[in-house]
Amino acid sequence: MTLTRTLTTAGSKPSKIRQDRRPLTFKRFMRKYFLGIIAILASIVVFIVPFAFIFVMAAKNEQEASLFEFSLPQQGWYLWENFLAVLQTRDFIILRAFVNSTILTVVSVAIMVVFAAMVGYVLQRRRSRWNHVINLFVFAGLIVPPAVVPTIWVMQSLGIFKTMPGMILIEATFGLSFCILLFRAFVSTIPKELDEAAVIDGAGPIRLFFTVVLPLLRPVVVTVIVVQAVAVFNDFTNPLYFLPGDANATVQLTLYNFQSQAASQWNLLFMDILLITIPPLVMYIFFNRQIVAGMTSGAVKG
Repeated sequence: MTLTRTLTTAGSKPSKIRQDRRPLTFKRFMRKYFLGIIAILASIVVFIVPFAFIFVMAAKNEQEASLFEFSLPQQGWYLWENFLAVLQTRDFIILRAFVNSTILTVVSVAIMVVFAAMVGYVLQRRRSRWNHVINLFVFAGLIVPPAVVPTIWVMQSLGIFKTMPGMILIEATFGLSFCILLFRAFVSTIPKELDEAAVIDGAGPIRLFFTVVLPLLRPVVVTVIVVQAVAVFNDFTNPLYFLPGDANATVQLTLYNFQSQAASQWNLLFMDILLITIPPLVMYIFFNRQIVAGMTSGAVKG
């Protein structure tokens, strides 16, 4: 009886294997890969098509670009000519804008990473009656919109209005709440026994954080750096309000150079947009996996 069951079971396995190896018909293919195909098509429509439109518009001359047609240039490719024109506009203001945006992005993101990691670690590890109050302020930073006029008044009182340090503090402050939530979620995935072992070995609070905890936060650090760097680099409204002036121009404000009430140079405007888009696009391409890992860490636990 046992031998019969064994032979029956053994004989049923090849049938399952044969079922798994059935020829892949069009119906089975669509059933298996339908959602993937829809996602690819949606990504093409949402991301690739607008980028292609920017590219072809940046390659046209002024007359052809004014027609706003999504087509290849019919009168020749003017990529290099438009690039030189954008570069030389207003005494190479775009180069100063790239330098200012780079300084603003690097310093403000560094402040966000250090302070948000510290606050997120303390909020997750040390429970106290003040945690609810601090969490309230953290969520308020995400929900409450910034008030422009009072912020300008405070910056003028401190003497940091229209200055790069003041703009750095503005960007770091506005992005701190989001970063704290990410770090706090990731810290919950780190075993608390590591902290206790480091304390037993004689590590103080500062040494414990920078030598034990911070190296383990690498995935979320990369996520915060990429996400916030793109947000600060592409920020338009905050530099417009808090950092006016040609000497303090950022890359987004250079778009005003090619658009006015009287006339608009659409080919140069789209070339400027293309130059501004390249750095964030490169960052997302190279750090795509780290961004996903950091955003999903702590989503289940704690």
